Formats: sequence, structure tokens, C-alpha cells
Amino acid sequence: MEMQIFVDALTTLFQPYHLMFLLLGTGLGLIVGVLPGLGGVAGLSLLLPFVFDMEASNALAMMIGLLAPTTTSDTFPSVLMGIPGTSASQATVVDGFPMSKRGEGARALGAAFTASLFGGLFGALVLTGAIFAARPIILAMGFGEQMMLIMLALSMIGMLTGVSAKKGLATCVVGLIIGMIGYEPHGATRLTGIPGVWQSVYLSDGIKIVIIGLGMFAMPEIIDLVRRHQTISGDGKLTIGKGWSQGFKDAMKHWWIVVRCSGIGCIIGALPGLGGSVVDWIAYGHVIQTSKDRSTFGTGDVRGVLAPESANNAKEGGAMIPTILFGIPGSGSYAILLSGFILIGIEPGTEMITTRLDLTFTMIWSLALANVFGAGTCLLLSQQIAKLTTIRYGFLAPFMLVLIFFAAFQATRHWNDLIALFIFGTLGTFMKRFGWSRPALLIGFFLSERIETSLYQSIQVYGWTFFERPIVIILLILTIISIIGALKFNPSAGKSFTDDSEHSTRNRKPQMIFSFFMLAIVIMAGLDGFNYHTLGRIFPFTVGVLGLIFVVPLIYKQLTATEPCPELADRETNSETERSEWFYLGSIVGMLAFFGVVGYPIGAAVFIWYFITKRVETNHVRNGLLGLAAMVFLGVLSGALTLEYPPGLLQIFTEEVLGFEMPYYLGGPQS
Repeated sequence: MEMQIFVDALTTLFQPYHLMFLLLGTGLGLIVGVLPGLGGVAGLSLLLPFVFDMEASNALAMMIGLLAPTTTSDTFPSVLMGIPGTSASQATVVDGFPMSKRGEGARALGAAFTASLFGGLFGALVLTGAIFAARPIILAMGFGEQMMLIMLALSMIGMLTGVSAKKGLATCVVGLIIGMIGYEPHGATRLTGIPGVWQSVYLSDGIKIVIIGLGMFAMPEIIDLVRRHQTISGDGKLTIGKGWSQGFKDAMKHWWIVVRCSGIGCIIGALPGLGGSVVDWIAYGHVIQTSKDRSTFGTGDVRGVLAPESANNAKEGGAMIPTILFGIPGSGSYAILLSGFILIGIEPGTEMITTRLDLTFTMIWSLALANVFGAGTCLLLSQQIAKLTTIRYGFLAPFMLVLIFFAAFQATRHWNDLIALFIFGTLGTFMKRFGWSRPALLIGFFLSERIETSLYQSIQVYGWTFFERPIVIILLILTIISIIGALKFNPSAGKSFTDDSEHSTRNRKPQMIFSFFMLAIVIMAGLDGFNYHTLGRIFPFTVGVLGLIFVVPLIYKQLTATEPCPELADRETNSETERSEWFYLGSIVGMLAFFGVVGYPIGAAVFIWYFITKRVETNHVRNGLLGLAAMVFLGVLSGALTLEYPPGLLQIFTEEVLGFEMPYYLGGPQS
């Protein structure tokens, strides 16, 4: 039977349509990785609304194709300009950029892509083995065990993300609270307005994860990069140099480093919430500690490129293990991927290792094949792909803003989607500034409904005796140990901070205001529990109490700290930027207001022309053509996929007053 499953999976894998969508996703993933400010979370969030009506295997191919190569192509900006393409390529900068500066950029890229290819294949191999090894464990798990496993994952996420463990755990709780918005398992609406006074119909269906993903990761990064970088590569020039074959030989020579760090990547990737944020640094630290000659690290040692690159690609296979087997996202990207699964009718967990095992293997082998396609494309088209890094952010930013708001609108096709994206984008912007973990919020949000449903199912089926079940007891003990470990042995243990760092005690008022805002969210969620009956109260009360346990000590430490500490963080302490984030947030409000008057496509064309003219240079013809090009692109996309634009007053006026509908490419409805 298993042989037949393998055959079915291979048959699906090599179907022309599957390969076509896999290649298309890989191409998008390469672009997403090259352009700092996007990354896997934002890329998948952009893609998610467009795969709704696709056949399951094709949609999976496109999503996995996008996700797999982002940690390969992100090497370009890391090596050539010293700017990490994603968080997983930060350590590559340390030795990759010095190699590029002395004319060995091609060698560094060749070594990186070879290591990435091996790491990706190694991760897929480990994932294949994990499917068979974990099957009896998954089948033995009931509601109580599932709930405690999610609790353990959340405690690890809070512990392993960000510099401050208190902020990581508190952010997890805030994510759970945002996930509470809408209908609760017993049918009542929660956090949707003022009880007995006003209720929002839009909020009653909950916030869509596409909006959370884009708000947490895309919008804050775009604002930050526009503020801090006039161009991606500084002078707009790059030199790759020669040495591609030498890079391949380096990977073969140091094969044991590549294998060891790939193993590290798989292990780290399987821990929820850790993933790309630290895996490259752990691998980099490992190779330094295990090397006899350490003097050349940091000056352009190829071993310092091989270690993080093999680890950050292998982590994708590791992150797939909890994602597929338990429905617990291994990272922020996989939270979006899991939402994609649910969107196309795939339920992670027992089903994936029983009735849909062929689809599971199709996913695994698609991951491996996408890594091959990604690394091969980077090697063959390196010069052309590298040119993307020379594009000024002033040109990219308006296109990216228009695209993310257009993608957000497809969530429910209501103007409130755009407002919600702006609100969560603003929240994400200040979370990034003050050091609150955005991945922790995203994963907490995704798991909120699952953990509440599992809690109620456990109580209804077993009563409170489910805490007497052996696996539940073990998981409960591990969760408590994880939380204690997070608070006692925090990620910043052993680190010292100076008063000129972002953890300074100077000007702490802005971050204190934000911390009190987060405390207000926690208190509001806890008080909301009084509006429900016995079972309906359990989850909001529990979340509210946990939030107070984590947020109150954090605020106390921030108020009383007399020297720099991880609880204090403000990236604006020593920043040199032309405009504040408030200026760009105000610009986005103006953009949305203009769209509300003239409609989305017309507004997008004018906004792009205006933004580039003001931020880059005055060239009305070129800038106008770029605006029209964006309008045409959106028109083709909406026409091909039957997507809608947010209507403006102009479209409403022509329809209701003049009696005719504008064509869809000018903002009218699809016929």
C-alpha cells in the first residue's frame, strides 16, 4: 500500500500543471527573498487570497514553491551589499560581505547556493523520516493532549523569539487575544464592540490571517526601509566577481560542516517560533566553536557562509514537521502556510499521515524540488537576479503598498479589510520599534481558536480529569519548565547593553506608552470574560491572567530600570532618519482616503506617480508610465482571477447617479 502511495505522490509531483505552479511559486519566492522587506510571511500573505479557487495540489505547489527558495535568494543582498534579505541570512553577512568586497562575491554565492541546495534536500529527507516515526504518537493523542501540546508550543514561542522573554510571552498572549475576536465556540460574539450598545458585523467573523501577516511583516518593513535606505545597494552598483566553481569546491571540501549545520537547522526549525530568527547564528557559532583556526572568521572565511546557509534551508524541512503532523506552525511563515492548507480544504494532523499520506509526500518532494529549482536558478541567472538589489526603494515602496492593500481587500472584499490592515500595520510598526516579537503574535493568533476549541472539547469529553492523563501531565510539566526557563534563562542572558544602544534608559516615554497600551488590551480581554457563561469565561479569564503575569512585571522593570536592559528597547534611540514613522503612516491614510474618492486602480496609478516624483526624482513621463503599468498589472490580475477592487465614491456616483457601471479595470464591479 505504501508503495502505491509513493507512486501516486510521484505521479502528482511530475504532472505538468503541478510543475508549472511549483516553478511559478519558486520564481516569486526568489524575488521575495532578494527584496528586503518582504520575506516568506509577507510573500505568502500576498499569495493566499489568489489561491482560494485553485486545485489543492496546485495551490500547495505554488505556496511551497514560494516559501522554499526565499532563504536561498536572500543571500544576494547579504553577500553583495551587507543587507540581510531575510532574518535567516543575517549571519551570512559577517563573512559573505567581506568576500564580496575583495572580489570573491561569486565564490561566496556559489558556496552559499551549494550549501543551500544540500540543506534543503537534507531537510526534506529528515521530514520524510519524521512522518513514519511520529505516526504512533499522533494517533495516541486526544483533545487534552492536543491542547497541552499547543500550550507547550506557545511557551516555547514566547521563550525563543526576541531579546526579552517577558515581551515574547506577553506578545503570545496578545496574539491569543486578537484570535479571540469574533465568534467563540459556543456561538457568542467576543470583542466585537460595546456589549448592548454597538457591535461590528465585520469583526464578528474574526480578523483574517492575511491581514495579520501583511500588517505585522509587510507594512512595517516597507515603512522602515523607505525611511532608512534611499537605495538598496547604496550607490546602485554591484560587482559579483568570479569563482563560482571554487565556491562549489569549498562546499565539497567542507562537507562535514554542511552536514552538521543542516542537522542543526532541522532541529531548530522543528522548535515552534525559533526558526529563521536565530538558526543562522546558532550554526555560525557552532562552526566557530568547532574550528581550530578561528582567526579568519569575520574577515571573509567561506566556512562562515557555508554554515548559516546550509542551516537556514534545512530548517524549512524541520519546520514542516510540527506544521504537517500537529498543525502547529514552526515559524510565522508556516502559520500563513497552515491557513493556506485550511483555505483549500486540508486539515493538518492525523489526516495527513493516514488518508492523505500521498499529498503529504507530494508536499515533501515539492519542497525538495523547489530547493533544486531555486538554487539552480540562482546559479544560472545570478547576474540578472542580483540586479534586483540595485532598485531604489523609492520605486518599490509604492508598488508594494498598493499590492499589499489590494491583497488584503480580497480577504472579505470589504473596505474594513483596508482599515484593519492599516491598524495592524501600525501596531506592527511600533512592535518592531519597541522590540515586541511579531512572529510570536502571528503564531499566537493562529493557534488561539485551536487551543480554545481543544480546551472546551477536553472538558466536555473528559471533564477536568483530562489533567490526569499521562501524556497531558508530561506536556504540562514541560510547559511549566519552558515558561520558567524563558523567564530565568532568557535569550539575552550574559549580554550587556550600553547606554548608546537601543536598550538605553534614555527617553523611555514612547515605549512606556506602548507597553501600557498592550496592558490595556490584556485587561480588556480579561474583563470581557464576565459577559459569558461558565465555559465561555474560562479562556478569556485564563488569557487575561496570563497577560497580567507577563506584562505587569515587564512594565515594572521598564519603569524602575536604572541601566540598559532587554526589557527596554527603542530602535529610534540612535537612528538617523529623514522622517518619522508617523509621517509615512499619515501618507498611507492619505493614500487610502484618495482611493476612497477615485477608486483603487485610478488612485493607485496617481499615488505611484506622486510618491516616486516626491521621494525619488521628478520625471513625470516615466513616473506616470510606472503608475499606469501598475494599473494595467492589477487589471490583468483581477480579470484573470476574478478579483474585486475596493469601490470609491467615483464608481458609486457613476452607478447610482449616472446609471452606468465603470469597467472593472477602472474600479467597477466584475461582470
